Amino acid sequence: MRGLTRAYLLRRLGMYVLTVWLGSTIIFIVPRLVPGDPVAAMIGRMSQSAGRVENSAEIINAWRARFGLDAPVPIQYVNYLRNAITLDLGYSLAHFPATVRDMVAQAVPWTIGLLAVATVISFIAGNLIGALMAWAPTPRWAKRLLPLSLTFTSIPYFMLAILLVYVFGFGLRLFPISGGYGRGLTLGWNLPYILSVMQHAILPALSIVIASMGYWALGMRGMMITNAGEDYIILARAKGLSPARLFLRYAVRNAVLPQVTALALTLGSIVGGATLVEYLFAYPGMGYLLYQAIVSNDYSLIQGIVFILILATATAVLIIDLVYPFIDPRITYQQR
Repeated sequence: MRGLTRAYLLRRLGMYVLTVWLGSTIIFIVPRLVPGDPVAAMIGRMSQSAGRVENSAEIINAWRARFGLDAPVPIQYVNYLRNAITLDLGYSLAHFPATVRDMVAQAVPWTIGLLAVATVISFIAGNLIGALMAWAPTPRWAKRLLPLSLTFTSIPYFMLAILLVYVFGFGLRLFPISGGYGRGLTLGWNLPYILSVMQHAILPALSIVIASMGYWALGMRGMMITNAGEDYIILARAKGLSPARLFLRYAVRNAVLPQVTALALTLGSIVGGATLVEYLFAYPGMGYLLYQAIVSNDYSLIQGIVFILILATATAVLIIDLVYPFIDPRITYQQR
């Protein structure tokens, strides 16, 4: 691969494995610090819904053995790592006999669809706004108007989500406020279902886009100002290149590279903010599923969801790091 060396590739793969291992270890430890027994809590919920449960002590012991919770913690840890490597995430404690892998597989497309679209729109719009704010030929009226789009940047995702629900859900009644699609629809690739999914995703995606767009705009504005006096910009302007080509091919292309780095590094915070957004909208994604797992003290489901999120974030950072030389030919990892 151009610009890459075997030593650097092995070093980055080693850091990738170390990151995933440390994250997996933390999510194994944290749920076990919470007081209480998840199996006993599950039996308690059964007692509340169905009355007294006969032989509850025997049932608790049997279920603890079934889920491997009766083994010493080091043995549980080794079993957990072995299962994580093979993506055998076990059974859900609160939704047995449903498997964690099946539950995650149902939620992942919703989260990917929501976060992918929202993040791409926010990244492109924010960087374009920031570039235009710092670009000298931008009309003065546009430079005064563009900062107005960044007024909601300081508001957290979930607070903005509440505001959007109140205005567009309860006030104007333009969009649905909960769920991923309307009731009574046939699931599948049909027009009514697709339109309903898009309609239900507008408010959650809008809260993420508006709240995060200013971050990209401010970062891009700073990079554009830094690059404005570079020699290649001055030379390109002296050659008489068109303003559009000078703006996109020379200024934006060179200023956006640190933003790409930030995109990979902030995926974790984006996912974290989307968790509360999905909860507020009862959106059937990974965030809402994680909330349900935490409420029900479902060790297996919590570990499975967070492990997938850690794996996805670490993979995104690795990919971004490895494709740097293809984004900017000036970058090389070859020793000189």
